[in-house]
Amino acid sequence: MKKTSIFLATLFALCVFTAYGCSSKNTEEAGNGQTNQETDMPKVYFTKEITPEALMKIYKALGREAKGNNVAIKVSTGEPGGKNYLKPALIGDLVKSVNGTIIECNTAYGGNRATTELHLKAARDHGFFDIADVDIMDADGDVGIPVVGGKHLKEDMIGKNYLNYDFTVVLSHFKGHAMGGFGGAIKNISIGIASSRGKVRIHSAGASDTDWGNPKQEDFLESMAEAAKAVADHAGDRILYINVMNNLSVDCDCDSSPADPEMHDVGILASLDPVALDKACVDQVYASNDHGKIHLIERMESRNGIHTLVHAENIGMGSQNYELVSID
Repeated sequence: MKKTSIFLATLFALCVFTAYGCSSKNTEEAGNGQTNQETDMPKVYFTKEITPEALMKIYKALGREAKGNNVAIKVSTGEPGGKNYLKPALIGDLVKSVNGTIIECNTAYGGNRATTELHLKAARDHGFFDIADVDIMDADGDVGIPVVGGKHLKEDMIGKNYLNYDFTVVLSHFKGHAMGGFGGAIKNISIGIASSRGKVRIHSAGASDTDWGNPKQEDFLESMAEAAKAVADHAGDRILYINVMNNLSVDCDCDSSPADPEMHDVGILASLDPVALDKACVDQVYASNDHGKIHLIERMESRNGIHTLVHAENIGMGSQNYELVSID
């Protein structure tokens, strides 16, 4: 019995380590490109600095230039009342360097970004017009793009103006989320680029464009991954992903009264693979020495947030295995 207990304890420890410690391979040397030639895993670049200069540096490390006549910057402009959204002072240099336009779509839950007029006012009040033009992409309607391999969605309804852009910089604030457990790159391009009725379709797991309903949690998470894949497939190699891990509240920037952050800032991560990027951010939370991480972990686990990444990987959007590359 004693040998059996030791074996089971060892097996449990190995499983925990595999879940949270073996998804990445750390290296100190940065290079360009998405995958490492030896490991064939997508690279996730990382810096502990959270400054405009560090944001520019990590963008350049990706080795993919945001170019074209119209470059979209997908960032949340923040629900009025909230304070944790990415600030124009942090992202302004990057946005200006690529001559970007900030893109958003109206919300589907009411609030002060539910109409184009209110949404533009929020963006202006939060200082985003000081660094770029702002395009509420579903102001004049939406359009469908195909979902390949989806269980719940066959078509993702996005703001129709998205079709005007040649390249997309997905600039996400990684944090908790009341429904998804966490929000990162995948949430930003799924719910964030979906039109108002497209958001309802995702939340209802494809059942309706007018009523959120009450789908199973896993069905909602899978629908979010499917909508994100539709956008990623549409963009092809004309998209890149950056997550900023600061102001790590358990609540989303869509919340008008979010909880205060209870763990310290982590840094900036970036990748050409959104699944790898979001998984790396999740892993950074678990790996943190900050006791305050327990609140964000509870939010992620209580909503089974990791299932979004599992489904995204299963439908071919990206990989949960990655190589972590420090640029510090």
